[in-house]
Amino acid sequence: MGSRLYIGNLSWDTTEDTLTAALTEGGRGVKEVHIVMDRETGRPRGFAFAEMANDADAQSAIQDLDGQALDGRELKVNEAKERQPRGGGGGGGGGGGGRW
Repeated sequence: MGSRLYIGNLSWDTTEDTLTAALTEGGRGVKEVHIVMDRETGRPRGFAFAEMANDADAQSAIQDLDGQALDGRELKVNEAKERQPRGGGGGGGGGGGGRW
């Protein structure tokens, strides 16, 4: 178990402060909370990542918060998975110039 959490199904009204408050309930330590924002609209994308102080605090947060409501939405809290490398290549299409 790691100390990094994925928190999904967030309300657009949830802020990093309100999420941090929920995560620290019961004396858990939180190092960092980051709500992921959409680059184009500037609005939250509905999920966040949190770095807890240690593995025990991360496990406690999962047990206490997964399925619990925050700002009207039931949270999905679990251990964050390492980002998988994206497949390279792909270049796409080319086509053309000739007449059909």
